[in-house]
Amino acid sequence: MGINFTSWILFIYLVFILCFDGGRARELAGTENKSLEILEDDLTEAHAMDHPNKQPHNSNHSHDHIDPSLIVFFTLKDLKVGKRMAIHFPKRDRATSPKLWPREEADAVPFSSNQLPYLLKLFSFSPHSSQAIAMENTLRECESKPIKGEVKFCATSLESMLDFTQSILGMTSEPQVLATLHQAKSSVTFQNYTILETLMEIPAPKMVACHTMPYPYAVFYCHSQNSGNRVYRVSLAGENGDRVDAMVVCHLDTSQWAPTHVSFQVLKITPGTSPVCHFFPADHLIWVPKLHAYGSSSM
Repeated sequence: MGINFTSWILFIYLVFILCFDGGRARELAGTENKSLEILEDDLTEAHAMDHPNKQPHNSNHSHDHIDPSLIVFFTLKDLKVGKRMAIHFPKRDRATSPKLWPREEADAVPFSSNQLPYLLKLFSFSPHSSQAIAMENTLRECESKPIKGEVKFCATSLESMLDFTQSILGMTSEPQVLATLHQAKSSVTFQNYTILETLMEIPAPKMVACHTMPYPYAVFYCHSQNSGNRVYRVSLAGENGDRVDAMVVCHLDTSQWAPTHVSFQVLKITPGTSPVCHFFPADHLIWVPKLHAYGSSSM
């Protein structure tokens, strides 16, 4: 499928984080183990963001002791210049992170929980290892039924991600990819950030969000929901000097979300009382139809 990305910066960024790796499964197993363990937190983050009717599998039910990796939520009224808030931005070493495979190689390997014993042997993982547990969780998450009003798909190749995105946005639409960009490198993953500027509100009549999942090669949980959303790019400054141009998605209708959803625990609100916004980690993607110009937002 030929797609003309007019923004070279975003195109290069996308290719960089999704670069193909032609290596075979057994060759990757030894080098991807550490990355797979690190990416286990992604299952919690993606689950929290994408499943408003489910409870993240390892979140703490106490309002006062929330896993820091889930501190990405805020309300729309907090999206204003000068607002200071604690945010978790996971840092990834892209040199060792799992890579997307070409479609031909990804399609040649089963992607099914029924084939887990075979897959564990293929990747040389012991059945009860942390890698095996992460793989099983990802496969079951990808096989679970979508929530009401949601369309979901787990992409194992860039081609399959683009196919799914195009099917949601429309075959005549040109997709635009958006991602959080870190302007300064730091090992700090959780700190206080101050909103310097709302760079733009991005019109998103339709949107596909794609989140990384723990697996020996890159797997993206992509989904689209019918409820209204707003997409923003926000400039942040960390207390240690880090700068982030962060992508934000605000879900306007939370009335159908389960009361136990972690965002309500973090924000101490109830379903339907306020839009819920969250920041996107740098290796998660937002796809929207490309428009000729994006208007600045006055908050």
